[in-house]
Amino acid sequence: MPPTSPFSHRLRVYWEDTDAGGVVFYANYLKYFERARTEWLRAYGVGQQALRDETGSIFIVADTRVRYLRPARLDDVVDVSVTVREAGRASLLIAQSARRGDEVLAEGEIRIGCVDAGTFRPQRIPTLLLEKIK
Repeated sequence: MPPTSPFSHRLRVYWEDTDAGGVVFYANYLKYFERARTEWLRAYGVGQQALRDETGSIFIVADTRVRYLRPARLDDVVDVSVTVREAGRASLLIAQSARRGDEVLAEGEIRIGCVDAGTFRPQRIPTLLLEKIK
């Protein structure tokens, strides 16, 4: 059964995520977004290692745009969403946001491309996966 849209992954902010000011270091939102995308694929029954082993494909981040709106702090529970905006033959444009309750903390768009794991040359997203996503 496919995940609901938007897909959401819940996480908690740890000490290691924060900076000297006691808030989540800005680059860690990209890690949160990555974790959510990984769990989103897993919800479709697609593990990233299995994708590589079975198809020779991996996803790479080709472009990011993130807006930081409010800080997250130690022990906050954050929900990170994943919504596919565009699904091409070799890339996906994904909208993501990090929220604490109804508050949007950060939001952005991430373009991921499908490449051959050995050569890093672009290749088509495996048909079975693309059908699940669409």
